[in-house]
Amino acid sequence: MRKIRVLIVDDSTVVRRLVSDALASDPALEVAGTAANGKIALDKLTQVNPDVVTLDIEMPEMDGLTTLPLLRKTHPKLPVIMFSTLTQKGAIDTLNALSLGASDYVTKPSNVGSVTAGIAAVKNDLIPKIKALCPFAASLDAPHARPLPAFARTAPRAAGKMSLLAIGVSTGGPNALTEVFKRLPETFPVPIVIVQHMPPVFTKYLAERLDAVSPLHVYEAAGGEVLHAGGAWLAPGNFHLALARGAEGLVTRLHQAPPENSCRPAVDVLFRSVAELVGPESLAVVLTGMGQDGLRGSEAIRHAGGRVLAQDQASSVVWGMPGAVVNAGLADQILSLDRIPTELVRLTRLTSIAAVCSARKC
Repeated sequence: MRKIRVLIVDDSTVVRRLVSDALASDPALEVAGTAANGKIALDKLTQVNPDVVTLDIEMPEMDGLTTLPLLRKTHPKLPVIMFSTLTQKGAIDTLNALSLGASDYVTKPSNVGSVTAGIAAVKNDLIPKIKALCPFAASLDAPHARPLPAFARTAPRAAGKMSLLAIGVSTGGPNALTEVFKRLPETFPVPIVIVQHMPPVFTKYLAERLDAVSPLHVYEAAGGEVLHAGGAWLAPGNFHLALARGAEGLVTRLHQAPPENSCRPAVDVLFRSVAELVGPESLAVVLTGMGQDGLRGSEAIRHAGGRVLAQDQASSVVWGMPGAVVNAGLADQILSLDRIPTELVRLTRLTSIAAVCSARKC
């Protein structure tokens, strides 16, 4: 199998060398070239023909946010991974880059103490994303799900009453969530809880962006909020989101138990909590993302009698998480991203009807 060719774009000589050394340590990768700014990178694209580009956001002469739309005009499908910083500006710039067509992002290593530690940090974060985003290397991110034949043979089930929607998502998530939330109506009848794999600071600005495009109110969860229809709560970076039963109904609960699937927040933590407290009235959606976080949580939701939807491969940036759920036979439906909002409204329709009947004493 041929190696994955990577073009590294960063104004820092130190960072270019650090990333080059990290990639060189993996036999599946090779550095196709380097560039000190976006202008040089655009000139090099046709010369080195990379499979993936890593693109710094802050650079002289032509920065990453200026480069990205120009790159997309000539290379609309080329995977681009942004290099960001764990700051307020870094979070905002990263979300802007994702909306402009970036495939994913990594945060630059900081306070790692040595070059060796810096290389290790890059390897752990960047290399799996490079492999997941390359179609010819898809097997490197293929889900290794334990087969569940009883679910695999389950026929589509009639929808029952749904009282909570839980969403799990990772790579490609900000844009996928935007597409879903801007199409959900203000009258959407059930509360929503979300895990998007993102670091602290980033989740705050993602919640604000979703709130701006959606008729619903979207919040970064703080813990202790009472869930209600018309609202959506996003897990904050570095905290697991779970649910608890309060005097007024379901409430959010945050904790810092160890990461699961190398993630905190983890989809599995949220989904298990939903399965336990909401049971057969739970509706889970697994959207685009690498790895298989959400697989065991989806299993718990199905065992509790709830329903699971998965995004299809064609519309996913990476079909790791939804693919794991599908391959395990846990998905009631496999849908393209553009069909998911309509189906969510349809599946929760019985909840709206029940609420109206209750008010009218049907």
